[in-house]
Amino acid sequence: MGLQVPLATAALCCCLLTAAAKAQQLPPEDLENEKQFGLWLDQGISTRLSANKSLEVEFYERFDEGGSNLFEYFVQGGVAFRLRPWFTLTPIYRYQRFPWNPTIAYYENRLLLNFTFSTSRSPWRPILRTLIEGRFPDDRPASARLRFRPGVEYSLPLRMTRPPALVVSNEFFVVPGYNPFANGGSSYTQNRFQVGVRFPIADSFSVRPYYLLQSVNVPAGWETNESVGISLAFKIPRKTK
Repeated sequence: MGLQVPLATAALCCCLLTAAAKAQQLPPEDLENEKQFGLWLDQGISTRLSANKSLEVEFYERFDEGGSNLFEYFVQGGVAFRLRPWFTLTPIYRYQRFPWNPTIAYYENRLLLNFTFSTSRSPWRPILRTLIEGRFPDDRPASARLRFRPGVEYSLPLRMTRPPALVVSNEFFVVPGYNPFANGGSSYTQNRFQVGVRFPIADSFSVRPYYLLQSVNVPAGWETNESVGISLAFKIPRKTK
Protein backbone atom coordinates (compact mmCIF):
# COMPACT_ATOMS: atom_id res chain seq x y z
CA MET A 1 0.00 0.00 0.00
CA GLY A 2 2.89 2.28 0.83
CA LEU A 3 4.34 1.98 -2.67
CA GLN A 4 1.05 2.48 -4.51
CA VAL A 5 0.80 6.23 -3.83
CA PRO A 6 4.36 7.05 -5.05
CA LEU A 7 3.91 4.82 -8.10
CA ALA A 8 0.57 6.41 -8.94
CA THR A 9 2.07 9.87 -8.49
CA ALA A 10 5.02 8.99 -10.74
CA ALA A 11 2.70 7.60 -13.42
CA LEU A 12 0.57 10.75 -13.31
CA CYS A 13 3.66 12.93 -13.65
CA CYS A 14 4.81 10.91 -16.66
CA CYS A 15 1.43 11.33 -18.32
CA LEU A 16 1.45 15.07 -17.71
CA LEU A 17 5.00 15.43 -19.04
CA THR A 18 4.15 13.41 -22.14
CA ALA A 19 1.08 15.55 -22.80
CA ALA A 20 3.10 18.73 -22.33
CA ALA A 21 5.80 17.48 -24.70
CA LYS A 22 3.23 16.66 -27.36
CA ALA A 23 1.66 20.10 -26.93
CA GLN A 24 5.07 21.70 -27.42
CA GLN A 25 5.62 19.66 -30.58
CA LEU A 26 2.48 20.99 -32.26
CA PRO A 27 3.44 23.15 -35.26
CA PRO A 28 2.81 26.90 -34.95
CA GLU A 29 0.04 28.67 -36.78
CA ASP A 30 0.84 30.07 -40.23
CA LEU A 31 1.81 33.71 -39.76
CA GLU A 32 -0.14 34.63 -42.91
CA ASN A 33 -3.30 34.40 -40.80
CA GLU A 34 -4.02 38.02 -39.90
CA LYS A 35 -6.17 39.04 -36.98
CA GLN A 36 -9.23 41.30 -37.14
CA PHE A 37 -9.79 43.83 -39.92
CA GLY A 38 -6.80 44.36 -42.22
CA LEU A 39 -5.27 46.89 -44.62
CA TRP A 40 -3.24 45.62 -47.58
CA LEU A 41 -0.96 47.85 -49.69
CA ASP A 42 0.52 46.61 -52.99
CA GLN A 43 2.92 48.27 -55.41
CA GLY A 44 3.98 46.69 -58.68
CA ILE A 45 6.56 47.93 -61.20
CA SER A 46 6.89 46.45 -64.68
CA THR A 47 9.43 47.32 -67.33
CA ARG A 48 9.62 45.70 -70.74
CA LEU A 49 12.88 43.96 -71.62
CA SER A 50 11.87 42.81 -75.11
CA ALA A 51 8.75 42.14 -77.13
CA ASN A 52 7.82 39.10 -75.02
CA LYS A 53 9.75 39.62 -71.76
CA SER A 54 9.41 42.05 -68.86
CA LEU A 55 10.97 42.55 -65.45
CA GLU A 56 8.39 42.45 -62.63
CA VAL A 57 9.15 43.85 -59.15
CA GLU A 58 6.47 44.05 -56.44
CA PHE A 59 6.29 45.35 -52.86
CA TYR A 60 3.60 44.41 -50.33
CA GLU A 61 2.69 45.60 -46.82
CA ARG A 62 0.06 43.88 -44.66
CA PHE A 63 -1.53 45.48 -41.61
CA ASP A 64 -3.99 43.76 -39.25
CA GLU A 65 -5.79 44.62 -35.99
CA GLY A 66 -7.79 47.35 -37.70
CA GLY A 67 -4.89 48.47 -39.88
CA SER A 68 -2.75 49.51 -36.89
CA ASN A 69 -0.18 46.67 -36.84
CA LEU A 70 2.33 45.91 -39.61
CA PHE A 71 2.45 42.12 -39.31
CA GLU A 72 3.90 41.20 -42.72
CA TYR A 73 5.80 42.71 -45.63
CA PHE A 74 7.65 41.26 -48.59
CA VAL A 75 9.33 42.06 -51.87
CA GLN A 76 9.47 39.82 -54.91
CA GLY A 77 10.87 39.95 -58.40
CA GLY A 78 11.01 37.89 -61.55
CA VAL A 79 11.04 37.91 -65.33
CA ALA A 80 7.73 37.37 -67.15
CA PHE A 81 7.96 35.34 -70.36
CA ARG A 82 4.95 35.82 -72.66
CA LEU A 83 5.22 32.51 -74.50
CA ARG A 84 1.81 32.87 -76.15
CA PRO A 85 -0.71 35.72 -76.34
CA TRP A 86 -2.77 33.79 -73.78
CA PHE A 87 0.03 32.31 -71.62
CA THR A 88 2.67 33.97 -69.41
CA LEU A 89 5.27 32.12 -67.34
CA THR A 90 7.03 33.98 -64.50
CA PRO A 91 9.66 32.47 -62.15
CA ILE A 92 9.79 34.59 -58.96
CA TYR A 93 11.91 34.96 -55.85
CA ARG A 94 10.33 36.45 -52.70
CA TYR A 95 11.82 37.65 -49.41
CA GLN A 96 9.24 37.96 -46.64
CA ARG A 97 9.35 39.16 -43.03
CA PHE A 98 6.83 39.10 -40.17
CA PRO A 99 7.75 41.99 -37.81
CA TRP A 100 4.65 41.75 -35.60
CA ASN A 101 6.73 40.34 -32.71
CA PRO A 102 9.89 42.46 -32.10
CA THR A 103 11.51 39.60 -30.16
CA ILE A 104 11.40 37.25 -33.16
CA ALA A 105 13.23 38.13 -36.39
CA TYR A 106 11.13 35.72 -38.44
CA TYR A 107 11.72 35.66 -42.18
CA GLU A 108 10.90 33.39 -45.08
CA ASN A 109 12.36 32.82 -48.55
CA ARG A 110 10.10 31.62 -51.33
CA LEU A 111 10.55 30.35 -54.85
CA LEU A 112 7.45 30.63 -57.04
CA LEU A 113 6.47 29.64 -60.54
CA ASN A 114 3.55 31.65 -61.90
CA PHE A 115 1.44 30.25 -64.75
CA THR A 116 -1.09 32.84 -65.98
CA PHE A 117 -3.66 32.01 -68.66
CA SER A 118 -5.88 34.78 -70.00
CA THR A 119 -7.91 35.69 -73.03
CA SER A 120 -9.86 38.76 -74.09
CA ARG A 121 -13.52 38.43 -74.98
CA SER A 122 -14.46 42.10 -74.90
CA PRO A 123 -15.65 43.41 -72.51
CA TRP A 124 -14.80 40.25 -70.50
CA ARG A 125 -11.31 38.94 -69.75
CA PRO A 126 -11.21 35.58 -67.93
CA ILE A 127 -7.95 34.84 -66.10
CA LEU A 128 -6.54 31.74 -64.40
CA ARG A 129 -3.40 32.14 -62.29
CA THR A 130 -1.65 29.09 -60.85
CA LEU A 131 1.27 29.38 -58.44
CA ILE A 132 3.66 26.59 -57.46
CA GLU A 133 5.20 27.85 -54.24
CA GLY A 134 8.24 26.58 -52.35
CA ARG A 135 8.39 27.98 -48.79
CA PHE A 136 11.69 28.08 -46.89
CA PRO A 137 11.11 29.49 -43.36
CA ASP A 138 14.06 30.22 -41.09
CA ASP A 139 12.87 28.05 -38.19
CA ARG A 140 11.10 25.00 -39.67
CA PRO A 141 11.32 22.57 -42.60
CA ALA A 142 10.58 23.62 -46.16
CA SER A 143 7.22 22.86 -47.74
CA ALA A 144 5.35 23.22 -51.02
CA ARG A 145 1.99 24.81 -51.76
CA LEU A 146 -0.30 25.16 -54.78
CA ARG A 147 -2.44 28.25 -55.33
CA PHE A 148 -5.25 28.38 -57.91
CA ARG A 149 -6.88 31.75 -58.62
CA PRO A 150 -9.60 31.85 -61.28
CA GLY A 151 -10.96 35.33 -61.95
CA VAL A 152 -12.48 37.70 -64.45
CA GLU A 153 -12.12 41.32 -65.46
CA TYR A 154 -15.03 43.27 -66.90
CA SER A 155 -14.47 46.60 -68.63
CA LEU A 156 -17.29 48.87 -67.49
CA PRO A 157 -19.36 50.33 -70.37
CA LEU A 158 -18.48 53.97 -69.72
CA ARG A 159 -17.64 56.56 -72.36
CA MET A 160 -14.13 57.22 -71.18
CA THR A 161 -10.69 57.10 -72.80
CA ARG A 162 -9.61 54.63 -70.12
CA PRO A 163 -12.72 52.96 -68.68
CA PRO A 164 -12.41 51.30 -65.25
CA ALA A 165 -12.61 47.52 -64.95
CA LEU A 166 -14.33 45.35 -62.36
CA VAL A 167 -11.92 42.66 -61.10
CA VAL A 168 -13.20 39.55 -59.25
CA SER A 169 -11.22 36.47 -58.21
CA ASN A 170 -11.19 33.60 -55.74
CA GLU A 171 -7.95 31.88 -54.72
CA PHE A 172 -7.64 28.35 -53.31
CA PHE A 173 -4.55 27.28 -51.31
CA VAL A 174 -3.61 23.58 -51.22
CA VAL A 175 -0.64 21.95 -49.42
CA PRO A 176 -0.24 18.57 -51.16
CA GLY A 177 2.31 17.08 -48.74
CA TYR A 178 3.97 17.90 -45.44
CA ASN A 179 2.71 21.09 -43.79
CA PRO A 180 4.93 22.56 -41.02
CA PHE A 181 2.15 24.94 -39.97
CA ALA A 182 -0.83 24.12 -37.78
CA ASN A 183 -4.06 23.58 -39.72
CA GLY A 184 -7.42 21.91 -39.50
CA GLY A 185 -6.19 18.57 -40.81
CA SER A 186 -6.95 19.21 -44.48
CA SER A 187 -4.66 19.96 -47.43
CA TYR A 188 -7.06 22.80 -48.32
CA THR A 189 -5.59 25.44 -46.02
CA GLN A 190 -6.74 28.87 -47.15
CA ASN A 191 -9.18 30.77 -49.38
CA ARG A 192 -9.14 34.39 -50.54
CA PHE A 193 -12.10 36.06 -52.28
CA GLN A 194 -11.35 39.46 -53.78
CA VAL A 195 -13.36 42.11 -55.62
CA GLY A 196 -12.18 45.53 -56.73
CA VAL A 197 -12.20 48.16 -59.47
CA ARG A 198 -9.11 49.09 -61.46
CA PHE A 199 -8.86 52.74 -62.55
CA PRO A 200 -6.32 53.38 -65.35
CA ILE A 201 -5.05 56.88 -64.55
CA ALA A 202 -2.58 56.86 -67.46
CA ASP A 203 -1.12 54.36 -69.90
CA SER A 204 1.65 53.65 -67.39
CA PHE A 205 -0.20 53.90 -64.07
CA SER A 206 -3.36 52.41 -62.55
CA VAL A 207 -4.99 52.23 -59.10
CA ARG A 208 -7.14 49.34 -57.86
CA PRO A 209 -8.94 49.56 -54.53
CA TYR A 210 -10.32 46.19 -53.45
CA TYR A 211 -12.12 44.25 -50.73
CA LEU A 212 -10.77 40.86 -49.61
CA LEU A 213 -12.29 38.06 -47.55
CA GLN A 214 -9.61 35.68 -46.21
CA SER A 215 -10.46 32.32 -44.65
CA VAL A 216 -7.74 30.19 -43.01
CA ASN A 217 -8.12 26.56 -41.93
CA VAL A 218 -6.74 26.58 -38.36
CA PRO A 219 -6.95 23.69 -35.82
CA ALA A 220 -10.09 25.18 -34.26
CA GLY A 221 -11.81 25.42 -37.65
CA TRP A 222 -12.08 28.01 -40.40
CA GLU A 223 -11.21 31.55 -39.32
CA THR A 224 -12.31 34.45 -41.54
CA ASN A 225 -11.11 38.05 -41.60
CA GLU A 226 -11.85 41.03 -43.83
CA SER A 227 -9.41 43.46 -45.43
CA VAL A 228 -9.43 46.43 -47.75
CA GLY A 229 -6.51 47.12 -50.02
CA ILE A 230 -5.03 49.52 -52.53
CA SER A 231 -2.96 48.20 -55.43
CA LEU A 232 -0.75 50.53 -57.48
CA ALA A 233 0.65 49.38 -60.83
CA PHE A 234 3.43 51.23 -62.65
CA LYS A 235 4.77 50.50 -66.12
CA ILE A 236 8.14 51.93 -67.05
CA PRO A 237 8.20 52.51 -70.83
CA ARG A 238 11.16 51.11 -72.72
CA LYS A 239 13.43 53.72 -74.22
CA THR A 240 13.78 53.41 -77.97
CA LYS A 241 17.06 54.31 -79.62
